[in-house]
Amino acid sequence: MAPNGPQPALPTLLVLLGALLLGPGNAQTSVFPPEVILPRGGSVKVNCSASCDQPISLGMETPLPKKEILPGGNNWKMYELSNVQEDSQPMCYSNCPDGQSSAKTFLTVYWTPERVELAPLPSWQPVGKNLTLRCQVEGGAPRANLTVVLLRGEKELSRQSAVGEPAEVTTTVPVGRDDHGANFSCRTELDLRPYVLKLFENTSTPHQLQTFDLPATPPQLVSPQVLEVDTQGTVVCSLDGLFPVSEAQVYLALGDQKLNPTITYGNNSLSAKASVKVTAEEEGTQQLLCAVMLGTQTQETRQTVTIYSFPAPNVNLTKPEVSEGTEVIVECEAHPRAKVTLNGVPAQPPGPRAQFLLKATPEDNGRSFSCSATLEVAGQLVHKNQTRELRVLYGPRLDEKDCPGNWTWPENSQQTPVCQAWGNPLPQLKCLKDGTFPLPIGQSVTVTRDLEGTYLCQARSTRGEVTREVTVNVLSPRYEVVIIPVVAAAVILGTAGVATYLYNRQRKIRKYRLQQAQNSTPMKPNTQATPP
Repeated sequence: MAPNGPQPALPTLLVLLGALLLGPGNAQTSVFPPEVILPRGGSVKVNCSASCDQPISLGMETPLPKKEILPGGNNWKMYELSNVQEDSQPMCYSNCPDGQSSAKTFLTVYWTPERVELAPLPSWQPVGKNLTLRCQVEGGAPRANLTVVLLRGEKELSRQSAVGEPAEVTTTVPVGRDDHGANFSCRTELDLRPYVLKLFENTSTPHQLQTFDLPATPPQLVSPQVLEVDTQGTVVCSLDGLFPVSEAQVYLALGDQKLNPTITYGNNSLSAKASVKVTAEEEGTQQLLCAVMLGTQTQETRQTVTIYSFPAPNVNLTKPEVSEGTEVIVECEAHPRAKVTLNGVPAQPPGPRAQFLLKATPEDNGRSFSCSATLEVAGQLVHKNQTRELRVLYGPRLDEKDCPGNWTWPENSQQTPVCQAWGNPLPQLKCLKDGTFPLPIGQSVTVTRDLEGTYLCQARSTRGEVTREVTVNVLSPRYEVVIIPVVAAAVILGTAGVATYLYNRQRKIRKYRLQQAQNSTPMKPNTQATPP
């Protein structure tokens, strides 16, 4: 416990303490507190005292702003030092009869760094390559208590002392795919806990790292090697092993023509598909380029595409429509470098032109003449075909095949008279009995006695006319009853007669062969004696 009664003032105690320590006859100056740590710009009170009772002089030397406070005593003074910006050593001095002396107080200023900054990270960092982190620190004191920590998120990567002004701390770390999107920062720690203060921390703005992995293999490009003018082709470019695949970009171009692909993303792969249409201005050899860009790297593939023009061959007829018996020249002509085949017959000699001559017949009406042209482009054979049809004009025709001359039908049966007239143009057909009663050609009718008779069928067109008689016979039911047994009997008798004929013929053949065998056997001589 503190003793009762008034306590001596602090400066008086300090003076008495100094006198006791020094003893009589030794001039001594004391300062309190001997060491002080304070924030930058702060103030502190310092007591200066002399060991003699009546010093000739007593004061403080310092560049800091100061003022004397409190009334003081014969041998002590109290000063307030303000706006302390840096470490300083104010000195107290005294001049006593037995000599002069001085003493210093050590002021340590602390302040946190004014700038803690992590150097910018690369816009993209390749996976598998080391990353160097660099942190710069400006200011901060006391440096002996200042540490710089480099961080990945909250994980500590490196811890180093701040040395120099500005201080720069670096460390190198390997980079993997799991570092994509990670935040990196640096932090300063000013540890004043040994001075019964606290730990002061300053952290930089974090930077996010973007990593990428682009395989060393070029993309796969699938496209036609040849492409015809004014036609459309499809180009597909793909690549596996990308990370992060969503950040990959694809550039597709044919010559100076930039394509607009549709990109499909997989787990670690992509496929870009685009349509390409070429014009006559692009004819010739063009470079097809596929470039996959990720991060700061690019992989590309190039292919040669040959653009060609190959019109279909021309098939020409002397006239597309001719009369029967007219001579027609059929000609096929194609690209100068092509080889043509006309109606399956190659041109002789092989070349871009072929022709032949024919005399038009009715069978040639509607006949198609086909020309096939083949052209070699960049080692590939491409084909084009063209067809023309010939029309042959010929007069009406009525023949037994398509218009039978005799029909015999049972009465009351359902029948369809068929009579087809041919010709080009197609003739009009009429079949009349007695000039007035029509035969319903192509219609299903019930056969009656009225349908029986002879009809005159007339086919007429602009190419002429032909006539043909057709007869319709109608069988009554009673004739059917008589005719059927007669026919059956005739069939039976006929079968029996044929069987009898075959039997007798076989007998005659066997008899003839037996006679032939007997006639061919020689007579043997008799060598045996006649008995007596």
